Amino acid sequence: MKLVTFRHQGTELTGVLNQEAGNISPAAAGEDLVTLIGTWQESGPRLAASPAAPIPTAEVELLAPIPVPRRNIFCVGRNYTEHAKEFANSGYDATASASHLPEFPVVFTKAPSTVTGPGAAVDPHTAVTSELDYEAELGVIIGTGGRGITKENALDHVWGYTIINDVTARDLQKNHKQWFLGKSLDTHCPMGPWAVTADEVGTAPLDLLCTVNGETRQKATTADLIFDIPAIIETISAGITLQPGDIIATGTPVGVGIGFNPPKFLQTGDVVEISISKLGTLTNTIGGQQ
Repeated sequence: MKLVTFRHQGTELTGVLNQEAGNISPAAAGEDLVTLIGTWQESGPRLAASPAAPIPTAEVELLAPIPVPRRNIFCVGRNYTEHAKEFANSGYDATASASHLPEFPVVFTKAPSTVTGPGAAVDPHTAVTSELDYEAELGVIIGTGGRGITKENALDHVWGYTIINDVTARDLQKNHKQWFLGKSLDTHCPMGPWAVTADEVGTAPLDLLCTVNGETRQKATTADLIFDIPAIIETISAGITLQPGDIIATGTPVGVGIGFNPPKFLQTGDVVEISISKLGTLTNTIGGQQ
C-alpha cells in the first residue's frame, strides 16, 4: 500500500495512493500518517477498503509522507564501503579511521524542521554554506516500537519505507567537527514522494539511482550496506526506545559531490532526482527561501 500526505483545497490530508487510477482515497477520520501507523492493525484494513471518495492526484500538492516527524530523524553515516572511502579521502571526515570503514554504525540525527516534500524547493542557505551536497538514501519507517530489538526480530518492527535526500552543508559538517549542524538546516531532508508498506516492498535488495540535472551521480543496491537494516535497528534500539513513525535514513552510496575532484557542490537551480525501486522518484530543485 502506498500512503501519501497531501494538501487539497487548503486542507492537509493523508490517504492511499492508487497510481494506476491516478487518485488518492483520503483517511476518513483525517488522521495523519504517524497516527495511522500507531494504530495500523485497525487502520490498515480500514484504509485498504478505501471507503472514502477518491481525489484526483492532479488536484493535490504532495507533501512529505511525515511532514513534521515527532522526533529527530535517525541517520547512519559511512554505511557503504566505497562511500566511506570517498568521504575519508575528501578531507571532510573528522571521524575516519585508518581503514576508512566504521567498526560500529555511525549514528547521527537531523532536526524535524529539515523535512520537506517532493517537488519542494530546497533552501540553499547561501548565507551560511557554500558547499551544499546531496545524499540519496533509503528511509525506514518504524511501525511497532520497542527497545532492545534484536536483529532477528527487527524487520517485524518496520512499517514501511520511503526515499530521503540527506542534504548536507559540507563546510559546516567539517568546520564544527560533528554532523548535526551540517545536516540540519531547514528543508535539508526532502522525503517522499510517498511511503510504501513493508509487505509491498518485500525484503529483496532495492536499486538506488541519483541524478543531478540528468547526470548520474549515485547508482547502487541496498545489498551493499555495511550495516543492514536489522543491524541498524538493533544498534539504535539497544538503549533508545523506538516509537511508531520514527524514521531512519540508512546511509548513502558512493558518488556524492565531495567525492569528485574538484567537488561537485549543488547550485541554485540544480534538480536532484532520487529513484529507488518500488518507492518511486523524489525530485527537488535547489531554490530560494521557502
